[in-house]
Amino acid sequence: MAQERTSPGTDAVDFALDRTSPVPLYHQLAQQLEAAIGRGVLVPGSLLGNEVDLSTRLGLSRPTVRQAIQSLVDKGLLVRRRGVGTQVVHSQVRRPLELSSLYDDLQAAGQGPSTRVVRNERVPAGPEVAAALGIAEGAEVVLLERLRLTHGRPVALLCNHLPGDLLDLDTARLEATGLYRLLRAAGVSLHSARQRVGARSATAEEAVRLDEREGAALLTMQRTAYDATGRAVEHGTHVYRASRYSFDFQLLMRN
Repeated sequence: MAQERTSPGTDAVDFALDRTSPVPLYHQLAQQLEAAIGRGVLVPGSLLGNEVDLSTRLGLSRPTVRQAIQSLVDKGLLVRRRGVGTQVVHSQVRRPLELSSLYDDLQAAGQGPSTRVVRNERVPAGPEVAAALGIAEGAEVVLLERLRLTHGRPVALLCNHLPGDLLDLDTARLEATGLYRLLRAAGVSLHSARQRVGARSATAEEAVRLDEREGAALLTMQRTAYDATGRAVEHGTHVYRASRYSFDFQLLMRN
């Protein structure tokens, strides 16, 4: 297996193309480019160079390089721009509709998640939060507002409320890991959730935080999670950049 390096837009990537492998060369190249994008080695805006240059530097045929690039264009990871060339774009986060945390899903997908805590304080529960958590209106709850980023770029703004007597949440730990991991570590056994997905336009404040334009499309998700005893332990209202995020789910025919 020989190590082969490419041109200006991919200088930071070490390509290892195994010409004796049964895996087609175009697929090897596409996989390694996708991995570099996922790790943030090739950041959005990076130029790969034209197909002729890449094929020459890698010792591959032009159709092989074209096929690799097209497969990533089809996935939405690359875009061909007239007069510019082939460019890396924001990879879209695809999240399954199941009881999991965004942090865990991003980490599993190699998206390099990080968190910026905007608020972590105790406040009286409003009517909606009180109803969702099954507590008295005005009872103390923990309010969390966090900005979730992938490879340093914002993807979601998360607002969560938890019962005030559930646990103390340290801001430093919240910025180091996911909320559900902290709940599990505290002995809270998450069992089920009710969730609603929607869409709306970004407000001026959301646009600034999410690096979007005001009025841009946002996906919304509202979830109330319950522990094994049926107690509501978390109520979240989240917004996601529609340009970088989607929900994936499987539908089964009802008998």
